[in-house]
Amino acid sequence: MAGPIAGASTAEATVPEGFDYRPALTLLATLFFMWGFITVINNTLLPHLKSVFDLNYTQTTLIESVWFIAYFVASLPSAFLIERIGYQKSLVIGLLIMAAGALGMVLAASLPSYGVTLVMLFVIASGITLLQVAANPYVAVVGPPATASSRLNLVQALNSAGTMLAPLFGAYLILGRSVGGTVKEGTILTPAQRLADAHSVVLPYVLVAIVLAILAVVIARFPLPAMGNATSRVAKEDRKNHSLWRHRNLVFGIPAIFIYLIAEIGVANLFVNFVSQPNIANLTHELAGRYLTFLWGGMMVGRFVGSAIMQKVRAETVLAAFSIGAFVVMMITVFAHGPVAMWSLILVGLFHSIMFPTIFTLGIKGLGPLTEEGSGLLIMAIAGGALVIVQGKIADAYGLQWSFLLTAACELYVLFYALWGAKPTGESA
Repeated sequence: MAGPIAGASTAEATVPEGFDYRPALTLLATLFFMWGFITVINNTLLPHLKSVFDLNYTQTTLIESVWFIAYFVASLPSAFLIERIGYQKSLVIGLLIMAAGALGMVLAASLPSYGVTLVMLFVIASGITLLQVAANPYVAVVGPPATASSRLNLVQALNSAGTMLAPLFGAYLILGRSVGGTVKEGTILTPAQRLADAHSVVLPYVLVAIVLAILAVVIARFPLPAMGNATSRVAKEDRKNHSLWRHRNLVFGIPAIFIYLIAEIGVANLFVNFVSQPNIANLTHELAGRYLTFLWGGMMVGRFVGSAIMQKVRAETVLAAFSIGAFVVMMITVFAHGPVAMWSLILVGLFHSIMFPTIFTLGIKGLGPLTEEGSGLLIMAIAGGALVIVQGKIADAYGLQWSFLLTAACELYVLFYALWGAKPTGESA
């Protein structure tokens, strides 16, 4: 999933005369890549943990719910931390928190413990939240204001590259090295096999922890320019007589982000289990994990295509068209069987691609001095991904395929937002 684009001032960071911001931007882009990569590892980790701990779908999706609850819990503390110690130190701390969580996953695998796994994934997600709150506005102001949008699109593309490569990493080093990942869906594992499978996450998370620690050292020693007042909040006197709740595009945009995340996370996290079913593609979890790359690859392609289309077509119109496409392919997924159902689920990645950034930009449109507050609320709405557990309960009660009706319903809300909810009711200066 792409990181949120925080509302930032058009001012530049405080940089020395003649400073070349491109090396700093390149370094920051690696952060976008890493948090996209680590987030999507969960898509292969979830079916693995389902097998290791013999979980039902509710317990499996609870793992991802805990991950997204961290966005809600850690957002405001992250903002306060950045205010106290600055952006560069916050980036370092965020990476170290993630590295500590990754090493904690090694402990969880050694026990093995479902509860410790939940705690460590929460720790990793809290570190990612700190990175997101710090890195997005930094990228926006680290160079010339005229090219801020271009820089944000560039690092978002790197985020997509991370989400596309993560399933291959997870399929090979987690699912491919476990018994549960290389046998057909429904195979019953012995306790000894489950214990051996639990240890298969040790190597990948040790590698992740090492990379994160190296990144922390590099960023700590890198001469990043100070932010100065570039992203400071607008003075209170400039915001009086304005109310966030008078802006329909924000009021309906917050639930649009929240609801869209339910759809995106539900599709990604249940993909492997769905296509592994005998009446769909009858694949092993390892092979299904490789097909997951096409889902995230479609999101990367869709962002480039959608960006080009929006040069000539209104964002609301493009969002409406993509939401209709997403609804159609999800209905095919619910009622079709065999490879058709699998490829229709893969295709939803293409239609989901532009939804988050488009809803976000429409949500802050016309907020003027309230832009930062509105952006913060939209970022917290990412916690909607935690409600993927609702789809898990539906899957347990009525079957995994029928649970995607929830995803289809989410697409209809996005369509409503594009057609009516995104229209500003009054713009601030």
